[in-house]
Amino acid sequence: MKPPRTPWGDFPCVLIHAQESWVKQHPFYHAAKSGDGFAAIRLVIDTLNIQQVSAIGSLFARHKPILVSAHAYEREGVNAIPEIFAEDMGNRLGWPVDSCVVQINVVSHTGADGFTRLARQPEFDGPIQTGEEYVLVDDFVGMGGTLANLRGYIETHGGKVLAAVALTGKPHSAQLNLTAARLNELRSKHGRELEYWWHERFGHAFDALTESEARYLVRTPDADTIRNRIIAAE
Repeated sequence: MKPPRTPWGDFPCVLIHAQESWVKQHPFYHAAKSGDGFAAIRLVIDTLNIQQVSAIGSLFARHKPILVSAHAYEREGVNAIPEIFAEDMGNRLGWPVDSCVVQINVVSHTGADGFTRLARQPEFDGPIQTGEEYVLVDDFVGMGGTLANLRGYIETHGGKVLAAVALTGKPHSAQLNLTAARLNELRSKHGRELEYWWHERFGHAFDALTESEARYLVRTPDADTIRNRIIAAE
């Protein structure tokens, strides 16, 4: 079973709370990334942006979505940051927090290159409440694959994902939804044959890629390079 994804539609940009350097240079960052809950609390308290919390609260003032975090396995342990981040936001907004949906494989995305991120797709498991609305929470958005797969898992199991937030990330990665122009550029450059191969390997077509993933593939010289690098990264 390949990790499911769904097309983006008009999905809003990820709300990023803090600059990447602020978060990754924080004295408790590495301990929090390795599973230290106390370190994660200190990190979140110091870097969470109250204005961004207010922004998402106002955006969904008539909703009460469930906050669901990406419980990612790292080389040193289970990343504690997303869950603590979700709990803090839940307390501030009065929104429920899911603790049952978990990532079930190790992808080792931290510090990885783009092809490794593309090749090693995170998979999720856990109960989804049919008909309920969700907001995704992660510590970092890079190419957006983890958020894309978490959204796909929730929506193919009956939930509806409204938005996503990240403690930090690349500013150009905040836009997850793939533009029509980028999709056309990708198909024009690498052809439908690569898209068929991609669908066979990952279970979704190019229209379920994130904008950052598609941009990365467009910048790759040819389809053979993409296939070879993906296979090598796996």
